[in-house]
Amino acid sequence: MIEGLRYETDRRVASLTLTRPDSLNLFTEGILRSFGEVAKDLTTNAAIDVLTITAEGSSCFSTGLLTPALRGSLAKPDVLRLVRLANESFDAIEALPQIVIAGLNGFVRAGAVELALACDIRIAGDHVKLSSPEAKWGGFPGAGAPVRLPSIIGMGRALELLCTGREIDAQEMERIGLVDRVVGRDSVHATLDEMARTIAENGPLATKGAKRIARMRQATGFAAARRLSDELRAALEWSNDVDEGIAAVRDGRKPRFTGT
Repeated sequence: MIEGLRYETDRRVASLTLTRPDSLNLFTEGILRSFGEVAKDLTTNAAIDVLTITAEGSSCFSTGLLTPALRGSLAKPDVLRLVRLANESFDAIEALPQIVIAGLNGFVRAGAVELALACDIRIAGDHVKLSSPEAKWGGFPGAGAPVRLPSIIGMGRALELLCTGREIDAQEMERIGLVDRVVGRDSVHATLDEMARTIAENGPLATKGAKRIARMRQATGFAAARRLSDELRAALEWSNDVDEGIAAVRDGRKPRFTGT
């Protein structure tokens, strides 16, 4: 494993834990590649029935992949390379035969939302806040949120969250179906472990079969949406609005978007 990510297995449950709270668990290239490597291993690992994804502590799940400051420091081809790597890794996690459960133990932002959306089940602490602020920066989420979010919470709610960048709390997340269970701040890890163990003790043909059927129902439109997302995200990176969004954050002012 790479620095900032711990991978463990216990009987029929595997776990990925983000371990860099001092860096707000920002996804590095190494962490993204490790997500993909774990998924590749688990795809053919019949001894594992559940994968959990969480972070240490109770304050921060992850701030995601590209903060405005980081994006402003990278060349545009490097930005797109990271976004595509995130897409590949999150797609691989979503495609796993195992049940994947996210334990959201702190704030969830930007690309971290997209990782959570690639999971099958989401548990959140009652203190958790979540946002997809990319529109405020002149962009849109490029690692799967516009593809996955509408099927989870509905088109209107998805577009409202993505286009306003509004932050929501755990109670609203549960009300709109973005998370499946809200628990006390200090109960996230225990609840995550208990749910994973309960699923792992059931018949693997039953749990993996149910997931395979449910995913098949959604498969038809996914590939086309993914292609469009990649195409529009590439064009966006060279837009004036993206440059303006980054500059506005850097200068501490309101951006002046022109739609070009």
